[in-house]
Amino acid sequence: MNLAMGFEWTKSRRKAAADIVTYILLFVLGTIILIPVFWMLSTALKADSEVFLFPPEWIPKTLHWDNFRRGLTFLPFGRYFLNTSTITLAAIIGQLLSSPLVAYAFARLRARGKNVLFMLILGTMMLPSQVTMIPVFVLFKMLGWVDTFIPLILPNFFGSAYFIFLLRQFFLTIPPELADAAKIDGCGYFGTYSRIYLPLSKPALATMVIFTFMWNWNDFMNPLIYLSSSEKWTLTLGLSRFTGMYGMTAWNLLMAASLVTILPCVVLFFFAQRYFIQGIVITGVKG
Repeated sequence: MNLAMGFEWTKSRRKAAADIVTYILLFVLGTIILIPVFWMLSTALKADSEVFLFPPEWIPKTLHWDNFRRGLTFLPFGRYFLNTSTITLAAIIGQLLSSPLVAYAFARLRARGKNVLFMLILGTMMLPSQVTMIPVFVLFKMLGWVDTFIPLILPNFFGSAYFIFLLRQFFLTIPPELADAAKIDGCGYFGTYSRIYLPLSKPALATMVIFTFMWNWNDFMNPLIYLSSSEKWTLTLGLSRFTGMYGMTAWNLLMAASLVTILPCVVLFFFAQRYFIQGIVITGVKG
């Protein structure tokens, strides 16, 4: 008995030591990852004369909170914020309407050539965006949609190959007996989709919403290609214009504006991280 107690005590000590080492490593890695964010905040609160000091000062002597007002009012960031929010919200709505419906069809409906069509959709993920950039631009140019939000919004209403694959894998984890029970109760395909599959797919849908939000909120290349009028610019284009007008001398104002720009992404991930992690863990269990 004493031997068993000694073994359990040794085992618990080893587990405690392993936990301590794990927490120390996580703390060190987390600190390293947060250093750039802390540097952005430090630079945003510095006076103009303190930005280029060497050796650099991590904590400013005086906190200049006015840099946020200066950085956000020099250019119409309110307009840029509204444009970015409009594009991002419309993109999320488009993905929610299209990708889950297509994924449901590939997961549960029977059709000849379904697997071949699914492989073709997955094949589009292997094409880099640079390959299709010019043909797609020529198409939107011929339609007269350049310098509008349509090229940035409309493709989302036709689904995304990545999200279709992600949601299909998730739908395959849902027991088909639930769909059979709904069919017995009189539900058609769309009723089963809306009453069974969508409510059970909140983690995967939350993952899709987070990714769509971040991709569209931080997108720089597509707005740069399609938007030429300054009143239609997004936040990323506004930040690039900010750099071009100020040059490399107003890093404190640029960092202040950048912090405010990334704040919605941080807030969204903070409140939706549980669904995000759950969707990543569960998705792909069955294929």
